[in-house]
Amino acid sequence: MNYLQPDRLDALAQEFALGTLRGPARRRFMKLLQQSPAARVAVAVWQERLMALEAGAPQVAPRPQVWAALERRIATPRASQTSPPQAEKANARTGSWLKNLFAPRSLGGALAGVLLCVVVLRLQPALLGVEPLTDGLPASYVGLLTDNQGRPTVLASSRRQGKQLTVKLLQPVAVPTGQVAQLWALPQDGGAPFPVAVVPSSGSAMLTLNDTSEKLFFKVSRLAVSFEAAPAQPGDKPSADFVLSGHCVKLW
Repeated sequence: MNYLQPDRLDALAQEFALGTLRGPARRRFMKLLQQSPAARVAVAVWQERLMALEAGAPQVAPRPQVWAALERRIATPRASQTSPPQAEKANARTGSWLKNLFAPRSLGGALAGVLLCVVVLRLQPALLGVEPLTDGLPASYVGLLTDNQGRPTVLASSRRQGKQLTVKLLQPVAVPTGQVAQLWALPQDGGAPFPVAVVPSSGSAMLTLNDTSEKLFFKVSRLAVSFEAAPAQPGDKPSADFVLSGHCVKLW
C-alpha cells in the first residue's frame, strides 16, 4: 500500500495528530515518519490546525462548587479509614454523581454543545480566528525547518497558486541584535539559494511573495534560514551559515 498517496497520507496524518490512529496502523505510520519528510510535514500541518482550534476555545473557570466537591472527594479516603458509615455515604454520593453525569439530560446537553461547535467551525470559522476546515488540506507547498538539534522550529506554507506565505514559529528564534532571520529557498538541482522573505523571531506572520508558490517552489527541495545584516535582495547569497533548515514538499 502506498501511504504517500496524497489523500491517504492526509487522512493518516490527521488521525495521528488527533491521537485516533492506534495499533499496527500507528506503528507503521511512525516508521513512515522516520523515512518520509512529506509525512512529517503533513503531521505538523495538522497539529498546527488543531492547536489553532485549541487557542480559539475560550477558557472557562470552574464554579466554586466544583472545587468544593473535589476537595470533599479527595478527603474521602481518609474519612473511610476511621468511619465506615461515612465512607458508605461518600460512595453513595459518588454513585449518584456518576448517574447524574451519564443521565440522558446531561449527555444531551454535552452532545448539543459539541454539535454547536462543529456547526460554528463549518459555517463561521472566522468567529474562532481559524480558516475553514475541509476534508483535506489544500494543494500547498509546505516546509518544516528544524534547528541544529533537530527541533521543529518554523512551519511555512503557501497555497500552490497563492502569493502569500504563512509562517508559524513553533519555538522562538534568538535573532542577534541588528540582524534579520532571512528565509532562503534551495533548488533541488543544487543551484544557488534565492531569498524568499524575512521571518519573525516568534509568533506567526503572513508574508507576501514576489510570485506564485508554483513558480517559486516548483524546483525547490529545501528551505533554510540564516542571520543577515539586512533583508536580502534578488540575486543576493547567504553571507552566513544556516541556523535552520528543512525539506520543502508538495502536498497534493
